Amino acid sequence: MTESSSADSVATELLNEAVELTREAGHLTLRWFNDHELSVHRKDDGSPVTEADKAAEAFLRENLAKRFPDDAVIGEEFPEEQGTSGRTWIIDPIDGTRSFVRGVPLFTTLLAMIDQEGPAIGVAAVPGLDEAVWAGRGLGCYHNGRRCQVSSQADLSRSYLCASGFEWWPDGAFDRVRQTGARMRTWGDGYGYVLVATGRTEAMIDPGLNVWDIAPMLVIVPEAGGRVSQWNGTDTASAGDWLATNGNFHEELRTLLQNNE
Repeated sequence: MTESSSADSVATELLNEAVELTREAGHLTLRWFNDHELSVHRKDDGSPVTEADKAAEAFLRENLAKRFPDDAVIGEEFPEEQGTSGRTWIIDPIDGTRSFVRGVPLFTTLLAMIDQEGPAIGVAAVPGLDEAVWAGRGLGCYHNGRRCQVSSQADLSRSYLCASGFEWWPDGAFDRVRQTGARMRTWGDGYGYVLVATGRTEAMIDPGLNVWDIAPMLVIVPEAGGRVSQWNGTDTASAGDWLATNGNFHEELRTLLQNNE
């Protein structure tokens, strides 16, 4: 993202507040994790939602409203709240609800902030593993409090690529990427981006996202030294098909994914 390098840095204190709130919201979801009596409902688009999703988002909205009453808020589970400050907070209380309801601890709680200069703050908490990755524009990327960065691997055939699943890929894309020789894994949803930012995998391929799925990664991945864009090359915070890499073969992968011949 160009914004991370050209725009002013955010305040460290503001980033710290965002990290604190996100980790608390993530910890809150554990009250329902592995609860065999957890009720799972279906939204209009067929995706699952639980009491944990709603509780975590409500917690974040309440605390953001107290601390930053003039800021706008967008979240997955509740209507958008308008603001006047020029700043917008974006919430995904449980990214990976399908993993959550099946007892898989690779779900994340996501929080981002975008200001007049672009993506400014990104936090991805992984409460089931007691991990978190966060970044502020101009401040670098951190994993559990220690500076982290993407992998230096430059050979695509020796790289590990993550995805939330393969059923959403367009025809031909899977075969084209597979033929590169890269190792393909499904350590997906927000956790896949955590792995890219900490150098444990080289890429995350993620079609069909909403803005709350990707917003934190627009700060986290560039501040860790990587690249993130939609498959068509744009990097505006919006719904779409997204790709995050360590930067060494981003364009090669992007071409393979969007080649529909």
